[in-house]
Amino acid sequence: MRIFGLTKRLLLEQLRDKRTLALLIIVPIFILTLFYFIFQSDEPNAKLGAVNLEPSVIDTIEAQNIEVTELNQMELSRLTSEELDGIAEKKEDKVTLTLLNKDISVSKKLELVINQTYQQKAQVTVIEDIKAKFKDLTELLNKIPFSPTKNIKLDAPQKTAIKTTYIYGDADTTLFDTFAPLLLGFFVFLFVFLLAGMGFLKERMTGTLERMLTTPIRRHEIVLGYVCGFGLLAVVQTVVIVYYAVYVLKIGPPESIGTVILINMTVALVALSLGLLLSASAKSEFQMMQFIPIVIVSQLFLSGIFPLDALARWIQVLAYLTPLYYAGDALKAVMYKEQPLNHIAFDLTILLIFALVFISLNIITLKKYRRL
Repeated sequence: MRIFGLTKRLLLEQLRDKRTLALLIIVPIFILTLFYFIFQSDEPNAKLGAVNLEPSVIDTIEAQNIEVTELNQMELSRLTSEELDGIAEKKEDKVTLTLLNKDISVSKKLELVINQTYQQKAQVTVIEDIKAKFKDLTELLNKIPFSPTKNIKLDAPQKTAIKTTYIYGDADTTLFDTFAPLLLGFFVFLFVFLLAGMGFLKERMTGTLERMLTTPIRRHEIVLGYVCGFGLLAVVQTVVIVYYAVYVLKIGPPESIGTVILINMTVALVALSLGLLLSASAKSEFQMMQFIPIVIVSQLFLSGIFPLDALARWIQVLAYLTPLYYAGDALKAVMYKEQPLNHIAFDLTILLIFALVFISLNIITLKKYRRL
């Protein structure tokens, strides 16, 4: 009976907590649905520019579900603007394949298809040459009484040399190299979110916040005070993580470390303000932890680890509404593409807007504790 009584009490307590029940059901369903659409998505479309390629070669490439655009000359601007994933240019017996290398899987596919296509072309050339020579041999044997095979020489098959160059990375670039910058932003976001969320929750649970609200201090002063306090800890944490990633793990060029720190500081500010905001509505540490799958994990999958072009349209729209998408875009531009600061101005601006919105909502949320 005592076991039954304890079980009944726990169930009644959980049933009264509608928010916990909702999170227990909604969060797994949402994450599972997100996983389904991401891993059920089609293979990313590959787009190739063709300069002086033979029509038969273009037909073979297009048969591999690659979109081919014929160009009059090599236009690298079509690559840097990400209109194309690669450009193949043929001059005499040499093909130069220039790859954007933004998506390793797409680059490998283009390189493989180009090489296989020209290998097959060379094999067909050999077979056709042998057929032609044997036809000549048969005609000669029908005319003269002795074998003329010593006068017949098979021409060496004409091979096409293929040279591959890259806009980003090189031949040794791995899949990890392309999404490592995204993971750096994710871990900074995650740990700062936990630092701020758990810290602010402790302030509420111990009654510190309520005692402060009995003083003349204003809501915006409280929020900014918490932002500055937790922010200093977040700065130390962010700098350590960035230095370790760049100098120990060799993720990104060392000369970009200043820009990387700036980006991650902005990411930390967003995570800090969001952590404070969600912590204000959490009633326990358990509820705070439940925010992690739906708020943090879901953003990881929308940050660019998986190519958005291959995902459903509604997932793409959802990604544009998440801070980690812009953080991932900025970090990848600096650490993988080695682009300067002005190329990520838009991403930084959006992240700052997120932070200002979350801070403003924090100030408004404090109204439920005290009306000023």
